[in-house]
Amino acid sequence: MQIIDQNEDRPRGTYEFPFEFHHIDQSHPRYVMSYHWHVEYEIIRILTGEFTVTLDEKSFKAVQGDVIFVHSGILHSGIPVNCVYQCIVFDMNVFLKLNSVCADYIQKIVHQDILIFHHFDQRYPDVLSAVNSLFQSMDEKKPGYELSVIGQFYHFFGIVFGNHYYLDSQPKARRDYKRILQLKQVVEFIEKNYASPLTLGQLSDSVSMSPKYFCRFFSEMTHQTPMDYLNRQRIEQACYQLSTTDDSITDIAYRNGFNDLSYFIRTFKKYKGTTPGKYKKS
Repeated sequence: MQIIDQNEDRPRGTYEFPFEFHHIDQSHPRYVMSYHWHVEYEIIRILTGEFTVTLDEKSFKAVQGDVIFVHSGILHSGIPVNCVYQCIVFDMNVFLKLNSVCADYIQKIVHQDILIFHHFDQRYPDVLSAVNSLFQSMDEKKPGYELSVIGQFYHFFGIVFGNHYYLDSQPKARRDYKRILQLKQVVEFIEKNYASPLTLGQLSDSVSMSPKYFCRFFSEMTHQTPMDYLNRQRIEQACYQLSTTDDSITDIAYRNGFNDLSYFIRTFKKYKGTTPGKYKKS
């Protein structure tokens, strides 16, 4: 998944069919799902391995066969381990245009009157079966697959409402809401400035915190240190450029905030288990 902007503001699919499909394995330059959010909704299914998901402040582990549902505007990320996963990002508004009877149910989701469960595992075989059929249609793209995709989405929503696989929406506490906004703010600051030699002081200043409090805040929210997250972002950007350009490794290192080539190589190997040169060849 090409995640360039942390607030992903770009078209999904086409205007008439706003569904975007991604297949991600270890060779993908965006294998790690960095923190980001978008106004669209997203369904993720895990084909193999493990996937540690963070939605706003909550983290959990998904395994082979599991399905994750991400609501609009949720800050989310994922750390895969020996994992292959797929995603469908889609505009919920398309379902408001198609059928007035069904639209009443969709509006409850869009207006956040309800929150669909975010994690479906083997305890929900009806959901897993419907979602697997949905992904198969998106992946194979046989003639008429658009009809199947829209129908299978309606089937999924029907299962959710029929079995009450949702929570009645509760407003976030003011403190929780503020912390999420602050995390979004610093994530966006890193995305815009990762190529510069950022310091811990600059990161903490971006959300008006002391460095000590900021480190604790960031670690509580993301389960990693600010500098670890920054370096991971730089390496993910470097991976994308190594796989899509003919630029030299030195140029890519300097372009992504590394002023020392040997440090770039060590850091790259730490996160990717291989050197930039071997990664580029593969």
